[in-house]
Amino acid sequence: MKAIKYLFLLVSALSIFSSCQKSNNPITDEEINVADDEFVTELVFDDIFSSADNAAQMLDGISKGMDEKSINYVLADSCPMVTVDISDELIRTITIDYGEGCEGFYDRVRSGKIIIVVTGPRRETGSTRTVTLENYYFNGVRVEGTWFTENIGLNDNENTVFMSSLTGGKLFFPNDIVTEREFTHYREFVAGYYTPNIWDDECLITGSATGVTYRGISFENTIVNPLHWKRACHFFVSGVIEMKREGAEAFKLDYGDGECDAIAIISRGDQEKEIILSSRHRLLR
Repeated sequence: MKAIKYLFLLVSALSIFSSCQKSNNPITDEEINVADDEFVTELVFDDIFSSADNAAQMLDGISKGMDEKSINYVLADSCPMVTVDISDELIRTITIDYGEGCEGFYDRVRSGKIIIVVTGPRRETGSTRTVTLENYYFNGVRVEGTWFTENIGLNDNENTVFMSSLTGGKLFFPNDIVTEREFTHYREFVAGYYTPNIWDDECLITGSATGVTYRGISFENTIVNPLHWKRACHFFVSGVIEMKREGAEAFKLDYGDGECDAIAIISRGDQEKEIILSSRHRLLR
């Protein structure tokens, strides 16, 4: 009888443990909205990093022939005017000015200014970029925040890694809706880093973000599988983010298996739902 009791207790414990690993709670519309907010927010701030990185590559390409105190240049992917001011031998200030608004690739409409202070060549370990914004809008959303990015050198895979942190990140929507965000990300360049063509650039992004949703709920998002970013693709092509909100069960946002498409999966336990990504926030669609 004792053996039977022990066996019963063991089976019961395993059953309880198994039930803790699965969730039968369905994916709700609220979680779809949260995932949509996460994607668009990530896209907005990632786009600023991409614009700043593009400008830094441009600066490295023309610095050798720079004799005047400032120059003008037009980025290949949109219609802004880019001005480079030289304060000393090392520090450059790049201003990307989108004016009253212009439309670039992927139907992304930007206005205002991205201002980048560069302390050294992009490929130099220890070089930094500090990015601030002036009346900047992305697809109708006003954006605030300060980025600090540093080239921290080669990792064990012999790939260059950039550490990038965002402080004071905010998105302002109609009807006084505001979201807040801060993060620390690491971007490992796995392709295109040493070529002059920006469109073959690829990164693996790791790290985490914290903030407050549009409903005033605190969140913490952790990249559990690296986000695979390709500059030539509209969206991340793969990677998984675990999303935790105060007072709610965590779920995951999966960007897929490497295809350059707009399909992602929201999942929790054995529940999942396919969604279609968009670069415009649902409040402005």
